[in-house]
Amino acid sequence: MTMTTISKRGSELLQDPSLNKSTAFTEAERQALDLVGLVPDVTETEDLQLRRVMLQLSHKTTDLDRYIFLVNLLDHDETLFYRTIMSDPARFLPIVYDPTIGEVCLKFGHIYRQPRGMYVSIERRGQVRDILGNWPRKDIRFICVTDGGRILGLGDLGANGMGIPIGKLQLYTAAAGVPPQHLLPMYLDAGTNNEQYRNDPLYLGLRKTRPSSDELFSFVDELVEAVQDVFPRCCIHFEDWTGVDAVHLLERYRDHYCVYNDDVQGTAGITLAGMINAVKLKGTQLKDESYLFLGAGSAGIGLANLLCSALVSQGMSLTEAQAKVHMFDVNGLLEPSRTDLVDFQLPYAHPNEPCTDFAAAIKHLKPTTLIGVSTVGGAFTQEVVEAMSQVNERPVILALSNPTDHAECTAEQAYTWSKGKVIYAAGVQFDPVHCEGQVFLPGQANNFYIFPAVGMAIFATQASRVTDEMFIEAAAAVADQVPPEMLKQGLLYPPQSNILETEIQTAARVARLVFDLGLARVDRPTDMVDFIRGHVYRPEYPKLV
Repeated sequence: MTMTTISKRGSELLQDPSLNKSTAFTEAERQALDLVGLVPDVTETEDLQLRRVMLQLSHKTTDLDRYIFLVNLLDHDETLFYRTIMSDPARFLPIVYDPTIGEVCLKFGHIYRQPRGMYVSIERRGQVRDILGNWPRKDIRFICVTDGGRILGLGDLGANGMGIPIGKLQLYTAAAGVPPQHLLPMYLDAGTNNEQYRNDPLYLGLRKTRPSSDELFSFVDELVEAVQDVFPRCCIHFEDWTGVDAVHLLERYRDHYCVYNDDVQGTAGITLAGMINAVKLKGTQLKDESYLFLGAGSAGIGLANLLCSALVSQGMSLTEAQAKVHMFDVNGLLEPSRTDLVDFQLPYAHPNEPCTDFAAAIKHLKPTTLIGVSTVGGAFTQEVVEAMSQVNERPVILALSNPTDHAECTAEQAYTWSKGKVIYAAGVQFDPVHCEGQVFLPGQANNFYIFPAVGMAIFATQASRVTDEMFIEAAAAVADQVPPEMLKQGLLYPPQSNILETEIQTAARVARLVFDLGLARVDRPTDMVDFIRGHVYRPEYPKLV
């Protein structure tokens, strides 16, 4: 138990969720901190407090109700909130994040209780540095910022998208142990093109349409530069921006500041981890495979770029690697005759006849791996899965879109339609599937295996920049931690029940790379795993007197 020096007393102390212990204050603390009579005259253990939380949760009938309860707990007792989440991550991560977070965002303005994080409006141009100074904590290491432009597969949710940065940063702590006092969720409010929300009297954002890209980027420039002054050791995590903005903003800042985009790089990292284990099951290598994407936005392009970087590291040229990747979007196969492509899609527009039939594209291109980042539920039809099974002995199908009703196909559909041949994972968790006399374990290609671990490595090393190599290393580290017996049943990702230890090991490997690349701003330790463990937050009450 750590000792914390504080100046707060009485009711002021009880209103600080980072210090409040509720029923766990000792007699000495109650006497010294003017708490006698303000809390029950007992001293409960954290385990007993957790038992009460579980009892109260058992009376909730929906995951949205459980989410609201847990966020309310966070607003009052931060330690008990994280103790709850970290006590059973496989149970609670789907409640505080995906898939429940999709419903949370759709209803954010309606279930809002009190502010969390910062809201920075484009109407405040020229004032961002002063606004950041209003945040009470000064050693902020991560800002997760969205403009709400493309939330999950749900589209432009504007201010309702603030649920995403809040949830993402909770995963930094719950999954990888990054201390919560160093984390700042942020909504950059540049308006919304969602007319339904602009007309909703309970909507919490600007009631105006979005500005031009030039105007938006100018405001983001002000934010990024202000962060360097106010929080000089801070990494900016861009989250859920529209596809074109996501790619262009990452390219705008990545070589000059400590920034990354989870939709581009984190999604790519977790998908690469699945591909690494898929080829282990097949007895091949990544460079032996060919890939067809459904969806060519920021997630798809980011994934393709990271995959190509991994292929280059295996000895291919960049041109050879890009030739392995084909893409298909709402307007059909990417090929040179199309006039609607943006700059970052062009490397994957290979010479082919125009095609708007996805199943036909599979039969023509004969890909070994199918990757869905389309946000279109059910897009991998029976015809599509059967086409993949006809051209492959072990087709790999990754249906990555979320929430659940946006998944391109379910696990049961994939295994049934392929007659048990498929190697499958999804962006959401599905139950084990009994098919062809076997039990298959569908994995969840969830970014929370990747970005919190990369975040912990950045936090511990105080990395000056974030590189694609760090996400490739994280992918390999995650893939290596799937038990062999589970891999044989088709599980491509480690069990979520031991997520903290998985991420500590992943963070240690990424941290080693940070030092190798000369990007660390602290001295290199002799034992990298112990170094990471020394930075891990534990949900334990500090001793206050």
